[in-house]
Amino acid sequence: MSEKINLMIADDHPLFVEGLKMILGSDSAINIAGIANDGKQLLYLLTQQPDIDLILLDVNMPNLNGLDTIKYIKQSFVTVRVLMLSAYNDAKLIEQAKKAGADGYILKNSSKDELSGAIKKVAAGESVFILGKEENLPDAFKKLDTFLHKFNLTKRELEIVYYLKQTYTNQQIAEKLHLSIYTVETHRKNIMHKLKLNSPAALVKFMIEFNV
Repeated sequence: MSEKINLMIADDHPLFVEGLKMILGSDSAINIAGIANDGKQLLYLLTQQPDIDLILLDVNMPNLNGLDTIKYIKQSFVTVRVLMLSAYNDAKLIEQAKKAGADGYILKNSSKDELSGAIKKVAAGESVFILGKEENLPDAFKKLDTFLHKFNLTKRELEIVYYLKQTYTNQQIAEKLHLSIYTVETHRKNIMHKLKLNSPAALVKFMIEFNV
């Protein structure tokens, strides 16, 4: 590894990437060497820049998602370390990331110091997998584990389904769960995809039919 950590960011949310650039750009130990908007672009950029030390990798990306991208990275760029940066506080997803070959996993709502520290530890050869604290969920929500497993939803996605049924707006859900609104919107998109629904009205009907 060079004196500075040569870091590449892979995330398809431009505003979030700009925020990362501002946060990490002030750290003298980190050099942001490239930005990719999806998995395929990331793999191409790695062929053009052989001196990358670490990739800060989002889970949800178009063309090639984060978990699949890791497998290609570990096959073709064996010295590159991978730190997943995710909105999902889900133990099962962390296990999937480990199996895919990730060297670390940290949440997008982590502090600047937590993120910077994780980058430096992973770049130095350590493994850093951080799971956030579980939310204190309503009792009604806690009874929905069967529904969660049946439709392969994460706990966070199921939590958002619960609040959608209470007619919360995206902004209200974001404030309730201390998330950014774009994170809530991403969760909603993933929920619709997993439940094979194509409209908000269909989601409401689905929740009523399944008594979610």
